[in-house]
Order: sequence, then C-alpha cells, then structure tokens
Amino acid sequence: MKKLFLITALVATTFGAFAQNADLRRKIEVTGIAEQEVTPDIINVSISLKEYMNGKTKVTISTLEKQLEKAVAEAGIAKEDFTINSLSSWNYQTEKKKNPDFLASKQYGIKFRDLNKFDQILSKVDAKGIQSTNIDSYDYSKINDIKNALKLKALIAARDKAAFLVSGLGDKLGSVLNITESDNSSFPQPRNVMFMSKAASADVAPVSDIDVRKIKLSFQINAIFEIK
Repeated sequence: MKKLFLITALVATTFGAFAQNADLRRKIEVTGIAEQEVTPDIINVSISLKEYMNGKTKVTISTLEKQLEKAVAEAGIAKEDFTINSLSSWNYQTEKKKNPDFLASKQYGIKFRDLNKFDQILSKVDAKGIQSTNIDSYDYSKINDIKNALKLKALIAARDKAAFLVSGLGDKLGSVLNITESDNSSFPQPRNVMFMSKAASADVAPVSDIDVRKIKLSFQINAIFEIK
C-alpha cells in the first residue's frame, strides 16, 4: 500500500512538473519574403596564357605575362585585384630543361570593376598567347547592406502578416518568440568568355560576349509570434 502511494505521488509530481514546463501560450507561425535584383559591379575573371611557337621562336610565358601586367597597370587595375592563380607545371624550370618543346601555361585572376577594361586589356596581349578567358564569379560592392535591409523587410512582412491574421480572429499580436532566416539568393553561374582579337587586319577590333547578369537576392524569415 505504501509502495502504491509512493508511485502515485511520483506520477503526480512528474505530471505537475511537465505541466509547469510546457509552453501553453497560443502562437502563430508565418513567413515573410523580401527580394531584390542588383547588377554586379564586380566580376572576377580568369585569363589563361600559353606559350606558343612563332616559327622556330618560342614566345615565352614571361613575355606574355609582361604584356598582361603592363596592360593591367595601364587600365588602372589595382595590384591587389590582379593575381597569379596557377602554373601548368609544378616545376617549370626543370620541365623546360627536360623537354625543350614544353609549352607552359599560366592562369591569372583579375577583379574587374569596369567591364569596359576587359577588351582594353586583352587587346594589348598577343592574341595567340591567350588560351582562354572565364568569368569565375559575380559580386556587388554593397551586397551586405542590401542583404541586411532585405532581412529586416522580410521580418516586417512576417510581422504584418501575423498581425493581419490574428486581428481577423479578434486577438492581438504579442512578442516574437522565434526567428529563422533562410538565404535563397542566386548568383549568375561562371562561364567561358569568348574573345576575338585583331590578328591580321588592323581594322578588326577585339570583341567579346561578356555581359552583366543580375544577382537575385532573396531572403525568407520564418517567425513565431505569441497571440495575446
């Protein structure tokens, strides 16, 4: 009998504690979304140069690199926006001694803030030494400011939606209990850039199909509010 009393008391105590800890507040969960498209003002481009044979003379990677460095400097590109990404051989000098016909290639990264300088730079580099060009990524200089503004806008949209729904039931909206953020932004995909430089004719101007594709910033806020 005493054991039964103790078990009953324990169950009653556990249930009472659970009832005290349970959140019995009335709640509403809603979603707010805010979106905006921006035109990238920063485009990261990689340029690959490769040695080639001009008859019996090799046009070396160092010659091509000097042309590119000079063109980049004349275009006003900051030093920190021009980098060397990779060399085709881990030990170029050794490879060149072992195989005199070895043609090295080298890849460079340039951060463009003015796309008009793209053709300007490539037109001053030996076209036969340009192996490929590629857009690696897009960015926007004030992207963090816009992201923060959109998050706040999405949160306010969620609050307004919740207040509207709750008022339809004759209740009032209370404090926010939980906020969850989702970033659904999409950036243009990296792609190859076609470049045609003047070769034989001085009348043929360099052209490219480089263009600016918009960045879509999209934020979703899931919020839980108390209903008073």
